[in-house]
Amino acid sequence: MAISEKLDAFFSEKMKEYPTSRSFLVPMLLYSQDEIGYVSDEVIAHLAKKTGLTELEVRNVISYYSMLRTKPAGRYNVQVCTNISCQLRGADELFAHCKKKLGIGHKQTTPDGMFSLEEVECIGACSWAPAVQVNYDFHENLTPQKMDAVLENCRKKAKQ
Repeated sequence: MAISEKLDAFFSEKMKEYPTSRSFLVPMLLYSQDEIGYVSDEVIAHLAKKTGLTELEVRNVISYYSMLRTKPAGRYNVQVCTNISCQLRGADELFAHCKKKLGIGHKQTTPDGMFSLEEVECIGACSWAPAVQVNYDFHENLTPQKMDAVLENCRKKAKQ
């Protein structure tokens, strides 16, 4: 099976709380991604069957949400917001700095699998721009130097 039996059982229980099985699709995709690191073809087929949707309908949902990915990402997924508020406060320069520092581009992963990098639209931190989300952690008011510290902290965590 693409996901654990425990997660699949959780989905079966939780789906009962929603008006339609389709209503719980995005959370199921996110939970699945958290468990295996991405949304695989097997996961798509399994969730399509579980929700009564076609695989194409599930893929359409995945393509709409930038936080869902169909390829493995690095242990730390660095998402740099380049929407207007962040852009006006240096997001383009911050993204360029991340590309240079990590040696990868948009939607790429470092050879060691430690980091992946994405340029994303709004992450909802406009008042604290420029902002970056690393996995589920937000980092605001960033400069290239502060971003270096964020990346170094990730490396330290990985060694623990």
